[in-house]
Amino acid sequence: MTETQKDRPWLIRTYAGHSTAKASNALYRGNLAKGQTGLSVAFDLPTQTGYDSDHTLARGEVGKVGVPVAHLGDMRTLFDQIPLEQMNTSMTINATAPWLLSLYIAVAEEQGADVSKLQGTVQNDIIKEYLSRGTYILPPEPSLRLITDVAAYCYTNVPKWNPMNVCSYHLQEAGATPEQELAFALATAQAVLDGLKGKVPDEDFPRLVGRISFFVNAGIRFITEMCKMRAFVDLWDEICEKRYGVTDAKFRRFRYGVQVNSLGLTEQQPENNVYRILIEMLAVTLSKKARARAVQLPAWNEALGLPRPWDQQWSMRMQQILAYETDLLEYGDLFDGNPVVDAKVEELKDGARAELANLDSMGGAIGAIKYMKSRLVDSNADRLNRIEAGETTVVGVNKFTTGEPSPLQTEDGGIMVVDPAVEQEQIDRLNAWRAERDEDAAQAALSALRAAAKSGENIMEPSIAAAKAGVTTGEWAEEMRRVFGTYRGPTGVSASVSNKTEGLDDIRDAVNAVSDRLGRRLKFLVGKPGLDGHSNGAEQIAFRARDCGMDIRYEGIRLTPEEIVSAALEDEAHVVGLSILSGSHIPLVEDLMKRMKEAGLGHIPVIVGGIIPDEDAKRLKAMGIAKVYTPKDFELNTIMSDIVTLADPAAIAAE
Repeated sequence: MTETQKDRPWLIRTYAGHSTAKASNALYRGNLAKGQTGLSVAFDLPTQTGYDSDHTLARGEVGKVGVPVAHLGDMRTLFDQIPLEQMNTSMTINATAPWLLSLYIAVAEEQGADVSKLQGTVQNDIIKEYLSRGTYILPPEPSLRLITDVAAYCYTNVPKWNPMNVCSYHLQEAGATPEQELAFALATAQAVLDGLKGKVPDEDFPRLVGRISFFVNAGIRFITEMCKMRAFVDLWDEICEKRYGVTDAKFRRFRYGVQVNSLGLTEQQPENNVYRILIEMLAVTLSKKARARAVQLPAWNEALGLPRPWDQQWSMRMQQILAYETDLLEYGDLFDGNPVVDAKVEELKDGARAELANLDSMGGAIGAIKYMKSRLVDSNADRLNRIEAGETTVVGVNKFTTGEPSPLQTEDGGIMVVDPAVEQEQIDRLNAWRAERDEDAAQAALSALRAAAKSGENIMEPSIAAAKAGVTTGEWAEEMRRVFGTYRGPTGVSASVSNKTEGLDDIRDAVNAVSDRLGRRLKFLVGKPGLDGHSNGAEQIAFRARDCGMDIRYEGIRLTPEEIVSAALEDEAHVVGLSILSGSHIPLVEDLMKRMKEAGLGHIPVIVGGIIPDEDAKRLKAMGIAKVYTPKDFELNTIMSDIVTLADPAAIAAE
């Protein structure tokens, strides 16, 4: 293949956003100057879940895992001096996707852009939020309606925009097998396309099918992952042709972007993560037939905390070296006709088809949410069991654990820490915005938005009008809540004890003995305060505690400290466990411990798990936290033994 025939590289992205719109804008412009070819915006949790920065639930979460965007002014600042008509922007947003896209369109219009030329993607996949990520707001049916509203609007007004990005990334993060990842993602796509029927003329439907894209995870078993991508290509083509009658092959093309796996990144020997990220990238680039259209890589230190600009640059250079220094793009598909690959692809397709048929029998993805959630929790438990038992090797974690200290972890701990003052500054800007806007215009826009939501009118045009009138993210979402109600997704953790007892006999005996001394079954309350929806750790702790014979209570994500303390009082909990992965552990734990003391529960041991730097762990212990666990504490049975000891009256009396 000659130089002129080389394939074009995929879009090179970095998933980024933190602190403030101004700081994130500087980061974006810096990354673009370094050779990044597309933007990928990370929003903070209040923005993702539809709360303004000054809402009670937003406390401690503002600017932590992404950028806060509360109104048009924030979006304007975020893209200052970045010509949106020339960009390809991916926005990782789901429940509030119609709103954030409306703000983006409003800013593009202010820049003088031709909106019909805007290119990019809004994730807009709510089903995976119920299963794995947890940033949903509304029940499934109205959520699906909002997704289809965005798709129908974009088809007519922003035709180059991908209005829905079916996201299987978090399914793998939640423990999905390759077959489950294939089936659950494809079932989600089917639910959306079924909902789009009738929203555009029948003759235009194939073109709308062609705008659906996917966002996929690539794990460390890169041969299996590469075969999974080839299976995705085949199955999507099959579904588009047979289920939807799409005859034009270009509209059946499986178009996907990827972020390689963060689940497998380790806190122990974190420098090893660089190799993991590189190997995982190969799964989505080596095979031309299944090559990603856009790639974003995590940084080596994401198991420790937020990456710094240099860390993100290092991951971007990895992509650039593969795309521009190697000869990968000069050749056709390296795996066509390979019998080993073909056999694995067929095996994955057969497994996915069987699971898809199972989901269809339950009414599709919407009807099968509870089933899919429980299957993911079970699969993740199996994965952790294999690591704990040494059946799955993780270098530096359960094998080859002796090593030198990492020189990459410098005096700043090797991560970026968001200044706590950022939150109050954002709130001050929000208050100033509200004070300066035309209040009558904002209220009129909210009234029109409410009417559209109630009537079934497409939500996008009144949302864009509301954006221009100065409405805030929290106000937009509150209108949706008022019209459609809110939703609490299934936890996937049954309260009834399972029959999985292998390796648990000693702990079960200890639980029984301590329960006898307590005079009732050891009660363990698992809580997730704040807006963090990453529930995998909390689910697995509750799952294992249940199997060890404890009486557990786990009600899922997004609880206030007040609600957790109330549950501890009601249940007379012996131990309380908190899971917080968003970096908001200091203010949330401080609030909870104060409330525990005020409720007369200061004697109840509290344990905390999350991505918690050593210095923060010391602060938590100074607040009275009994134990702090981070990702390096992968042996769940050790944690279970700690809980038993903390609850044991005999151990307490001996202190």
